[in-house]
Amino acid sequence: MSGYGRPLGLKTLLVSAVVVVSNVGGNALLSRGLKGQGAFSSGPLGWLSIFLNPWVAAGISLLVLWMLSRMTLLSWADLSYVLPLTASGYVLTVLAGKFLLAEQVSWQRWAGSLLIVAGAFLVGGTPIRTTGGRRKAP
Repeated sequence: MSGYGRPLGLKTLLVSAVVVVSNVGGNALLSRGLKGQGAFSSGPLGWLSIFLNPWVAAGISLLVLWMLSRMTLLSWADLSYVLPLTASGYVLTVLAGKFLLAEQVSWQRWAGSLLIVAGAFLVGGTPIRTTGGRRKAP
């Protein structure tokens, strides 16, 4: 629901889901690829070998999708609305780290992620857009 009492449009919900899933997936794949890379070596050949890693390439591709979809979402709604709307990504990222990457997740990380999402729900009842139309250039 938006703060105006009407539900978010299907288009906004779908793009929001793309933002969350591509961010979580992209970061998880990037982490998987970089951790499997071994010692990082600088220089052109070192960078090239990193970019040719299929996990890293897939992660970068998803993060490009994340950025483009996030830009789209930000063109429709306020930043202060978009970030809380996509905050579920924080908990999903912790879940991905725990179950896909076998990371040890402390209770403090769980609690911190859940607090972020709880704060997001508080903000979620606000209007989707508080700014007026586009301003004309002076």
